[in-house]
Amino acid sequence: MRVCYNPIMNSVPGSRLFRKQIAIPQDHGSWIFILTPLIIGVAAGKVFTQATLGLCTAAVCVFLLRQPVTTLVKVYSGRRPSTDLTAAYFWAIGYGLLALAALADIFSLGDGYIVYLAVPGIPVFAWHLWLVSQRAERRQAGIEVIAAGVLSLAAPAAYWIGVGHYDPFGWWLWLLSWLQTAASILYAYLRLEQREWNSAPSRLERFRAGMRALAFSSFNLILSAILGQAAGLLPHLIFIPFLLQWLETLWGIDRPAVKWKPVRIGIRLMAVGVLWTGLFIICWAKG
Repeated sequence: MRVCYNPIMNSVPGSRLFRKQIAIPQDHGSWIFILTPLIIGVAAGKVFTQATLGLCTAAVCVFLLRQPVTTLVKVYSGRRPSTDLTAAYFWAIGYGLLALAALADIFSLGDGYIVYLAVPGIPVFAWHLWLVSQRAERRQAGIEVIAAGVLSLAAPAAYWIGVGHYDPFGWWLWLLSWLQTAASILYAYLRLEQREWNSAPSRLERFRAGMRALAFSSFNLILSAILGQAAGLLPHLIFIPFLLQWLETLWGIDRPAVKWKPVRIGIRLMAVGVLWTGLFIICWAKG
């Protein structure tokens, strides 16, 4: 069926503002990178307070802010039409004001010290926007891993609010969350590389291509086992979610995503991330 352009409908102000590609990140798998640290931090803290709600609101708004601000940079660098400006400004201002309101609430409740955790995100975000202006933001695994570390700071923030005070133990939540996210990013790059293959190569070639992702997930598994089982610094079963990630990486290397659509890769990565989060919460609670 042919769809005709309707100048009346397309001139309605609301139709120019509520545009999904400007308001919401299009890389849907990235949601797990902000939700996972928030969820495990809240679960570890065991208490959901008004300040926790403010933190979750601020963190999600800052995460969403990246999309319209990136659109603004693309417009001013000639990569997007100027007709995107109104919607981009609308969502950027809206998310920004909501985040500021949530932060003000956190300060009023006496938990304003956690805002210091947002400071590392400023240069990282600026770096991302500079890459966007240079048309060089794609396939930048390095900055994505660093950005994941910044987002993972939501875990200790939620934990400290839950326990009611600063506790150095929260840094373990940050480290484990970051390690999991970094491994997921490297694995995602491997799967995206595989989808461009014409056919599945030999098993040796598959493992050579996946060596970086496998090495990182193996490191995570070994480290978590040492910290939990040998050193006793963490819950002794905390290696189990990392075992899941390691097995998924092995499976992905042996069964390359040849000709897969990106959305299929994203959905599987998100499903594994949800399972990892659930297992982490259970194993952390077991002590």
